[in-house]
Amino acid sequence: MKNLFYASAIALVLACGCKKEQAASSITLMAPLPATGTASFATTASTNFAYGADVSWLPQMEAHGYIFKNSSGVQMDCLAILKEKGINAVRLRTWVNPSNDPTSGHCSEAETVAMAVRCKAAGLKVDIDFHFGDTWNSVGSQNPPAAWANMTYAQMLTAMNNYVYHFMNVLKFNKVTADWVQIGNEENLGICGYTGSIAHNPAQMTGLLNVAYNAVKGVSPSSLVIIHLAQPQNLSNIESWFDTYKKNGGKWDICGFSSYAGKTNAPAIAPNFATIQARYGKPVMVVEVGGQETKAADTKSVITTYINFLQNNLPSGTGLGVFYWEPEGYSPFVSYSMGAWDPLTKEPTIALDAFIH
Repeated sequence: MKNLFYASAIALVLACGCKKEQAASSITLMAPLPATGTASFATTASTNFAYGADVSWLPQMEAHGYIFKNSSGVQMDCLAILKEKGINAVRLRTWVNPSNDPTSGHCSEAETVAMAVRCKAAGLKVDIDFHFGDTWNSVGSQNPPAAWANMTYAQMLTAMNNYVYHFMNVLKFNKVTADWVQIGNEENLGICGYTGSIAHNPAQMTGLLNVAYNAVKGVSPSSLVIIHLAQPQNLSNIESWFDTYKKNGGKWDICGFSSYAGKTNAPAIAPNFATIQARYGKPVMVVEVGGQETKAADTKSVITTYINFLQNNLPSGTGLGVFYWEPEGYSPFVSYSMGAWDPLTKEPTIALDAFIH
C-alpha cells in the first residue's frame, strides 16, 4: 500500500510536467506576478501553534530499510509516531537539481511534492523550505544552483520566478496548499552567491526574494512566506539584516529562525523573539531547533522554553511554532548527532516529549 501511494503521488507530479533534472532556466517563461492580498494572523492563535519537525531525510531512510518504533517499542510509520508526540506540522527542504546522495541529495521537486502529499494525507501542516541551490545552503554558505551560476541578475530573476512559480503550481495540481513557504534557508549571507549577497548586492538580494515571494502568492495566496535567519542570539546582526531588507522594499510574512541553543542560554535568547516581533510587526517562528541525541533532557528543556515563550510572551497569534530539525535522523544512516531518535532502540528520545500538548 505504501509503494502504491508513492507511485500515485509521483505520477501526479510527473503529469504536471515536473522532472528532477529540469533546470529553472528551461521552464517556460512566466512574468513575475504581484502579491495578492494581505497576510492575516488573526486566526493563528495558540490552538494553531505549529509543533513541528523537519523530516526531509525520511523517504531515503525508509528506502534504505531504516525502521522506527514508538516509545512502547512498537514499529510504526515515523509520521504516526511523531503525531503521537504532538507533532502537527512538518518541514520539507527542496533543492533545484540535487544529486542522488542519500543524505546530501534527493529532495528534488518531484520527491518533495510526493512527500508533501503524504504528509497532508496524514493530517499534517506543511512548510516548504526552498534552499535555492542543488544541495545545502546555510548560515555559512549560499551557492546558487549550478544552472544559475553564470546568469546575469536579470536572468536569475526570471529563473527564480519560473522555478518557484512552477513548484507552487505542481503542489497545487497535487491538491497541496503549503501552510508556510521559506524563501531561502539560513540566508544570513543573502542568497545565490555574490549576485544576491546582502553585503555586496542587497538590492539584488531583495529583488530575488521579492520575485520568489510574489511567485508563491501568485499561486497560493494563503501560504505564509518566511524569511529564515540563523543565530537569533546575535540580535544586532538580525536587526541589521531585516533593516536592510526592509529598506530595499523586501516582502515577507514571518520572521523564522534557527536556534541550537543550550538549556542555559535559551532563556536569554527567547526575549529576542519579542524584540524582533515588535520591531517589524511580523510573527515569529523557530523553524530549526535541536540538541545532542545523548542530551535529550537538555534539548527537551530548550524546546519547552521556546514553546512557552512564543505562546505566552508575544502578542496573541504572533508566536507561531517550533520545529525540530530532522529528529528522525539516526546513525548509521547519517553521522549527524543532534537527532531525537535512539539508534539502538529505534525509539524517539524524551526530547520530543516537549511537543506533547
